[in-house]
Amino acid sequence: MRKLTQICLGLMLLPIAAVAQNQPTMKDVLGKYFLVGTALNSHQIWTHDPKIVHAITDNFNSVVAENCMKGEIIHPEEDYYDWHDADQLVKFAEQHKMTVHGHCLVWHSQAPKWMFTDKEGKEVTREVLIDRMYHHITNVVKRYKGKIKGWDVVNEAILDNGEYRQSPYYKIIGPDFIKLAFIFAHQADPDAELYYNDYSMSIPAKRNAVVKLVKELKAAGCRIDAVGMQSHNGFNYPNLEDYENSIKAFIAAGVDVQFTELDVNMLPNPKSFGGAEISQNYKYNKELNPYVNGLTKAAQKTFDQQYLSFFKIYRKYVDHIKRVTLWGVDDGSSWLNGWPVPGRTNYGLLIDRNYKVKPVVKEIIKLYE
Repeated sequence: MRKLTQICLGLMLLPIAAVAQNQPTMKDVLGKYFLVGTALNSHQIWTHDPKIVHAITDNFNSVVAENCMKGEIIHPEEDYYDWHDADQLVKFAEQHKMTVHGHCLVWHSQAPKWMFTDKEGKEVTREVLIDRMYHHITNVVKRYKGKIKGWDVVNEAILDNGEYRQSPYYKIIGPDFIKLAFIFAHQADPDAELYYNDYSMSIPAKRNAVVKLVKELKAAGCRIDAVGMQSHNGFNYPNLEDYENSIKAFIAAGVDVQFTELDVNMLPNPKSFGGAEISQNYKYNKELNPYVNGLTKAAQKTFDQQYLSFFKIYRKYVDHIKRVTLWGVDDGSSWLNGWPVPGRTNYGLLIDRNYKVKPVVKEIIKLYE
């Protein structure tokens, strides 16, 4: 009896994480097939809160910056880089033996505000923008050479209808800004993997355009390792057959597939809402925020079924999937609470607001055991 008491007391003194490790986690099981990642915000990479740290390190083996490596933050002025948070993200990952992916080098949104205009506010020339893009990519990628496994080189350059987005990069440089970005990134770190990343990739027109882009980049001799299907999914979208067809199409084009920003929006969408364009913003009303006190049983069942459906598809293509990344750690810090309608309560991730893993994770793990 005395020995049993000593054992129980010993268990009580163990860290919570040590006891919990008796249960297999996503990184333990799914991690045998692909990296299991999460996007970290600036608070999370600096925190000393053990609940947050354990939620990250117990469940994931890969991290990506939610915001701190985007152009406007890491390169706010032409002659000044702010490495503060980005360095800490890499340091956090190194301390916990996690793989780092970089997000993102070229994106029309959250680009450095000075990138497209001169000191007089006039639009820069093609040559100037190419030079600026070159130096931005080169300096960022070289700083983390050997520390970051791969980069989202270009983000969201194609519209849902398959046409190029009329971004400043496109309007000033032309469509070859994508090729140039891949060339510059590869020159800066020849060992880093390079990806094209976008949302709504299940849409056939967009799928076909991305396949065409991949083939063009390969024909030009550019390195491109994978297509990132962001997968900002919802409780009733995307069409699973279309989603799977896109996976097959990208693999057939000669690249791997990564699911780079996975979450499931459980709230009703405003009219005209679509995709994951961050500029979308709608006025709050109660009808668009039905689960302030938690999901109903029916909604929870839908949530579980959606996640299981996605991970069943991923299981089929594990030979060509190198990473699945959740866009956030927990429901409380998810961007879905404020987008596209500010002030809502959403439940899009696999860890809840108390940093506890949701029950469906056990079912997901069973798919891979």
